[in-house]
Amino acid sequence: MIVWINGPFGAGKSTLAAGLNTALLGSVIADPEDIGTLLRQSMVGHHRQQPDHQDYPAWRHLTVRLVAELHQLTAGPVIVPMTVLNPTYARELHAPLAQLGADFHHLVLHADRAPLTARINRSVEYPEDAERSEAVRAHRRRRTPDYQRAATA
Repeated sequence: MIVWINGPFGAGKSTLAAGLNTALLGSVIADPEDIGTLLRQSMVGHHRQQPDHQDYPAWRHLTVRLVAELHQLTAGPVIVPMTVLNPTYARELHAPLAQLGADFHHLVLHADRAPLTARINRSVEYPEDAERSEAVRAHRRRRTPDYQRAATA
């Protein structure tokens, strides 16, 4: 079984993933954000650098491979907490995973705008760098309408 948990930052994807990981015997959590970090670090300063790691076709390809390989390796549930707002990207990720022969479940968490904004404002991604943390929060606040549209689509 593969369980993809989608939704905005602060909606509880990681919390739900941890709970499912505890409840589902033999499950593992695959975090595509780690692939994104690797790509961002590798592409720093390159003329083909993208502002969002999801814009790299390699991110989508590697994410599918990671989830598929973990599913084969563990023979257990693979839980994937990752926001994907672009419907084309979601199809590129979900379609091949759904064809693996495992049950594929795409869960979308919803959060009202006020509590979502409060969670974003409390987040500190880089404790050693207040300016960088605020840039992340600003980006997430700008994307809030996108989260809301995706949740109702």
